[in-house]
Amino acid sequence: MNPPVSKVREAKLEFYRKKGKIHAKAVQGRFNSLRWAMVWLTQVVFYGACWLPWTTETGTRQAILFDIVDEKFYLFDLVLWPQDALLLAVVLILAATALFFTTAIAGRLFCGFACPQTVYTSIFVWIEARIEGDHLARLRLDQGPMSARKLLIKSVKHGIWALVAAWTAISFVGYFTPIRALLPAIVGLRTGPWETFWLLFYASFTYLQAGLAREAVCQHMCPYSRFQGVMIDPDTANVAYDVKRGEPRGALRQSGDKGDCIDCGICVQVCPTGIDIRDGLQYQCIDCGLCADACDEVMDRIGAPRGLIRFMSERELAGQAQVAPAWSRPRTLVYVGLLLVFAALGVWTLNERVLLRVEVHRDRGALMQETSAGRIENSYTLKLINMEETTRQFRIGVSGLPGLRIEGAGEFTVGPGQVQSVTLTLSSPFEGMPSGVQPIVFETVALHDASLAVREKGTFILPFR
Repeated sequence: MNPPVSKVREAKLEFYRKKGKIHAKAVQGRFNSLRWAMVWLTQVVFYGACWLPWTTETGTRQAILFDIVDEKFYLFDLVLWPQDALLLAVVLILAATALFFTTAIAGRLFCGFACPQTVYTSIFVWIEARIEGDHLARLRLDQGPMSARKLLIKSVKHGIWALVAAWTAISFVGYFTPIRALLPAIVGLRTGPWETFWLLFYASFTYLQAGLAREAVCQHMCPYSRFQGVMIDPDTANVAYDVKRGEPRGALRQSGDKGDCIDCGICVQVCPTGIDIRDGLQYQCIDCGLCADACDEVMDRIGAPRGLIRFMSERELAGQAQVAPAWSRPRTLVYVGLLLVFAALGVWTLNERVLLRVEVHRDRGALMQETSAGRIENSYTLKLINMEETTRQFRIGVSGLPGLRIEGAGEFTVGPGQVQSVTLTLSSPFEGMPSGVQPIVFETVALHDASLAVREKGTFILPFR
């Protein structure tokens, strides 16, 4: 026997209502299968990618690693430095634009299928269902008095939640500290201060958000639910109830004056945020499609066509013709244009990356000095940054003044991904030269590839006359 709709609608959040928390009914269907496919895909990538090894000239390292200490980001064979921050900005802009594009096409599709809150809540609820039973068993357990059985069941559930949250935190920190070194450090209680903080914080955050807060995050904490309205239009497809087909609802569908909705309330029972989709589009809806799956099952049983609840636009809901395909509307075309522009910018930036950086610093301890041979010397410190994962040799040349030359070695070897400081002494003739501060140019060329060259400006000081 299904509970009356009036009772179902009272199932709200325990943090914001006193009617009891939501225990959503499990449902099978195409949208549920797609959601679980996204759970598997995202978590296989998240939990597994930090374990991937990558072999380089210097040995084997983690394939994906944000090395904060050495200020590098390793992505397989690609090594990014702080100087490549523009690439990060481009990636973030692409992600935001893709989110806006998806919202314009199909509302909060990201929220329902790929949002980390949705993914981890699904995992935690699945664990809860395996331990406590279906939604009715969980409801009875929560409403029942505390007993040894209830305490045991709850303890097991929260213990498994804590283990999942802990492993999630370890995997997260493992992208910043090599995970093969992190695990022994955790076992031996030798983690550093920042690692300890993030392990505790991320584990607690996952446990609270996915295990306890759940739908409260989507309803009350997530800002995306508040501003999504400005990104949709009458042609955006959202999960909606076909009012014209379903009303007037009632159990006696056989009567000629009844619609297809038999008012069973199952669409409310399966909703993870506890709303009634028949009340129209609501900001709490995450477009997960579970109500559509549940309604399709009911339609199959009563012999009615599927799709009473489905993804449809406001125009379709009102019985109007669609003005244009979703992907060809001006709004979506703008998003597509932005995606193409920033994708091209990212590819161009990545292709034009200079794998050698040079910084020139004058020796401020001695502006200049005159040698016994009548030449003027200036001293410099150059920082050579080899951004490749291969040892490279570089030759340094100078120009800008007649007779300007390097005293000593002009070729240097820099290890993979290293910053090497070298000291250079430049000398220039004294006679016949201008006085004061003169501009010069340092040119650093890679011996393995003459096209890899960096020119840096500097100054050479000559005596004032």
